[in-house]
Amino acid sequence: MTYDPFYIYGADRPARWLITCDHAANTVPDWVNGGCLGLAETDMNRHIAYDIGAEGVSRALGDLLNAPVICSNFSRLVIDPNRGEDDPTLLMKLYDGTVIEGNRHADADELQKRLTLCHRPYHRALESLASRQEDTIIVSMHSFTPQLKGRAFRPWHIGVLSAHDRRFNDPFLTRLSLETDLCVGDNEPYNGDLPGDGIDQHALRQGRLNTLIEIRNDLIETPEQQIHWAERLAPILTETLKDIGA
Repeated sequence: MTYDPFYIYGADRPARWLITCDHAANTVPDWVNGGCLGLAETDMNRHIAYDIGAEGVSRALGDLLNAPVICSNFSRLVIDPNRGEDDPTLLMKLYDGTVIEGNRHADADELQKRLTLCHRPYHRALESLASRQEDTIIVSMHSFTPQLKGRAFRPWHIGVLSAHDRRFNDPFLTRLSLETDLCVGDNEPYNGDLPGDGIDQHALRQGRLNTLIEIRNDLIETPEQQIHWAERLAPILTETLKDIGA
């Protein structure tokens, strides 16, 4: 069976929105250490391997916005599609206290192989989708763990990550602030200024409107929770776009 490093859901949908899910899967292709990174199944089902719940939210959001969705089909531990090719965390050997055994001896040739077969095809497909319209808005969906090992609990229900282009995110955050039951993070739990990441490659460099949304993964573990969050976000995104008149 041919391995595909990504899939596109709703490729022909006409909306200017494009939903991306960089860390949709915990898949390890057979050609990477025989399909195993040397981790226990419990570790492969943790946040270190993929963004729990993000794929379901992305697909449901695509349905509601009539927008295409692109999802990766390889674990972030195989190679991280939300990193530039020169980023030192592109191929992780230690993540949140866990040694990634299958990556310990990965050399430059192995890195190039994973770039060629996973990372670059995903980004080519993403850019092809983004460039089908002049006014594409990229919505990058992610999730985060409530607590890293040895760190404080993260109180945010949702975070919005921004670099220097905040044309969409400032009014989006204003809209989210009206949701009084939510603890909203502005560049939490991460800083959104990450040169070479997906937003940088496909939005900032082309001047496209964009947002990167992080949802705490204990809130989107089930399909019902994922649909609930998509139903909550879709009208807020739509109203934000009206607010900025773009």
